[in-house]
Amino acid sequence: MAEMKNNKTLYVSDLDGTLLDNDSQLSQGTIDTLNHIIGEQGGLFTVATARTPATVVPLMQQVHATLPFIVIGGAAMWNPVTGGYEHTRGITVATVNAVADVFDRHGIYPFIYRRHGSMLHTHHYGPLSPQEERFVAARQHLPLKKFFLGDGDYRNSADEALLIFSMNKYAVLKTLAEDLRANVPTCSVMVYHDNFDPSEGYLEIFTAGTSKAGAIRQLAHEVGAQRIVVFGDNRNDIAMMQAADHSVAVGNAFPEVKAAASEVIGLNTADSVARWIEHDLAQSYRF
Repeated sequence: MAEMKNNKTLYVSDLDGTLLDNDSQLSQGTIDTLNHIIGEQGGLFTVATARTPATVVPLMQQVHATLPFIVIGGAAMWNPVTGGYEHTRGITVATVNAVADVFDRHGIYPFIYRRHGSMLHTHHYGPLSPQEERFVAARQHLPLKKFFLGDGDYRNSADEALLIFSMNKYAVLKTLAEDLRANVPTCSVMVYHDNFDPSEGYLEIFTAGTSKAGAIRQLAHEVGAQRIVVFGDNRNDIAMMQAADHSVAVGNAFPEVKAAASEVIGLNTADSVARWIEHDLAQSYRF
């Protein structure tokens, strides 16, 4: 008879460029394998992403997930069973205002994400760039997100702010990030390249101490995991990979991500993450 080794593992995957294919979708092969992992192998699997539940929930709807998703860069978890937020880490009003002052100095207009029950209310003031217009158009009809554009009163809301977000040229955002780090110590700043065009970038601002790594450790403690395995592809995944017992980079990852990983596997287009987990769980049994 097979016996399970005492190495209860939490498997955590990034989404874009890692679990998702190049069309930013879950392949049917990955869906089927994840459902086998969760339902038949008893695997503990979740995702950790900068995305919000508004896009994570539709992407993961065919996966029979039981664990919370780590969303908004670790600023919250989303429970797919109850359909609600858990463990939110809000940005204080003073920090929101201080961050907004820095954006004003640079002439850039961010999105401010606020939790309103199970919804995200996303506020923006000023003109939208063509990139931002495409971003809004792709998301404005999602059931878990509502946009408030041209909102001159964007700073003042009773709703909890979870994220301040901007998209622009990477070089522009890098300068802005340096200003924020120097002048607003109560926030945590993450700036990173676009997966497909490194000249473009994204800037994410949270309350200080927020990270996917911290949320992963919290979830691992709650589920009693003795081992954490993390999968990623982008530079912003390195910190959570370093917090894992074993880190895995997909074959399409940036070179520095591969260098930081314990192991490099196949491409995101080959169901590589799900197959690796399935094999790892199978090795957890001994005869």
